[in-house]
Amino acid sequence: MVRGRSSPKPVAPNPHHWWSALREIGSIRVIWVDLTPYASREASAFSWLDESERDRWRRFQYPGPRRRFALCHAALRSLLCSYLQCTNEQLAFDSTRYGKPFAMVDGEKAPVSFNVSHSGKHGLIAYAPKGRLGVDVEELLARRDTELLIDAVCGPAEQADLALVHGCHKIRLFYKLWTIKEALIKAVGVGFSCDVSQFEVPRALRGGTAGDFVFPQVPTERWQVQYLGNREFAGAIAYEVGCEARF
Repeated sequence: MVRGRSSPKPVAPNPHHWWSALREIGSIRVIWVDLTPYASREASAFSWLDESERDRWRRFQYPGPRRRFALCHAALRSLLCSYLQCTNEQLAFDSTRYGKPFAMVDGEKAPVSFNVSHSGKHGLIAYAPKGRLGVDVEELLARRDTELLIDAVCGPAEQADLALVHGCHKIRLFYKLWTIKEALIKAVGVGFSCDVSQFEVPRALRGGTAGDFVFPQVPTERWQVQYLGNREFAGAIAYEVGCEARF
């Protein structure tokens, strides 16, 4: 852990109204972020961003993406500052050559792994002391292109399961499969390229909320998956076995 110097800090967000703990898996923490419009929160969030993040914020053409970016990044900064015991001024971010972000404190890579996702009014942040993890969230909304997405995202067994359900049940199952697959892809990271229709969510996990997974392309690596969805959003976290161990 890195202890922070005393220095002026932005007005702290209110965790009771802005974000809250969603799931604890050993040493992994999963946080839900409220991304509904709220002027005072957005102003506080902007004050947490560094100059490069403010430049990215300014490049968004529409208020929705701008709001989601600011609220999620400010929440991430506050959470990591607390976890790493550093100030916001000491905390910075960089990325690998594959685009996977990592945190730095006073110019040195910090001992934390994290991932962020947002959709509509919902954001998810996951972080742990070490190990690879990925998180994905999708707001539960009916789409005109759902059938096209099913063909693009799902394998034969998954499509057969989806053919047995209709209406909101079909939407929920599709988004469940989609977020699980996206969380797995994000967890692997580092340039891993895979057509998500070429692997399937195991049957036990399609019908349940937690299970093991092994990529056919990388059979030596084992992953754990937990589904995090509720009535408003589909969400999932994937993490390599051992990532959740307490130290």
